[in-house]
Amino acid sequence: MTDIKIIRVFPATEYGGNPAPIVIAADELDNEQMRKIAEVTGHESGFVQKPSEVSPADWQMRYFVPNHEMEMCGHATIGALWALRDAGLIAGENQLIETKSGLVRAIVPKSGAIAISQPLGVVRKLSRKAGEDIASVLNLPHDYFHNAVCMNAKTSRTKTLIPIKSVEELHQLKPNFEHIRSVCNQMESTGLYPFAVGKERGHFHARQFPSNSGYPEDAATGIAASALAFGLLDLNYVEDTEGVVIHQGEAMNFPSRIDISFEQQDGKVVSCWLKGECIVERSMSRVAGHV
Repeated sequence: MTDIKIIRVFPATEYGGNPAPIVIAADELDNEQMRKIAEVTGHESGFVQKPSEVSPADWQMRYFVPNHEMEMCGHATIGALWALRDAGLIAGENQLIETKSGLVRAIVPKSGAIAISQPLGVVRKLSRKAGEDIASVLNLPHDYFHNAVCMNAKTSRTKTLIPIKSVEELHQLKPNFEHIRSVCNQMESTGLYPFAVGKERGHFHARQFPSNSGYPEDAATGIAASALAFGLLDLNYVEDTEGVVIHQGEAMNFPSRIDISFEQQDGKVVSCWLKGECIVERSMSRVAGHV
């Protein structure tokens, strides 16, 4: 049997957060079994395995969406660490995780929010033509971004950051989902991440429309949020000494909150930390070969 825990990660309310199916003993599962769990549950799923022999990591983590494997998933990583802690398997506060995108550091206290690291973001501004293509797929006016900057930003994966004029307009977006994948391919991006400035200093609201995950929208996306934090830093919307709060999932009625801080060495930003709480929703058991 395969024990699957459904954990809602980054909840802003008792009903919020992004559900992550987690298997903390996944060494015997093959790729298709893990993908099938993601397909059946309909969510990006996290799987904990032993680290490879040459890795200094405490854990290896794998991530699958219904359509394929992902290199890294922020909310599933925090959800998996939460499940490991609940099972009494975390030996110390500082943990190291092996992923296909590289090593991820984690801070896992005895209780409360868990934090994971993301590398220094790389930001690239997009052309006006790209802005027109993005406007078209989001069903916005052709010239919506002529006085604004859309950009690609990457920590573990590349996301396209899209400034929207207000939080209300952000929540009213009705994308043409059939064309998102082709637009993302043009941008060399794994998802569209429109955002708007919130009322409080350092608070921003966002939505994530993934390129090819098998579902149309995410309630909380740690990797996209970390990319946005570096985009906001590049645009001078925030200072590197400030914390950033990303609100997501509101349009889906799964309000989420992702807290981000920048890590500095010798006065320069070198990485960032994603931090959030979890709610254990339920457990389910399925026969591994018949998920």
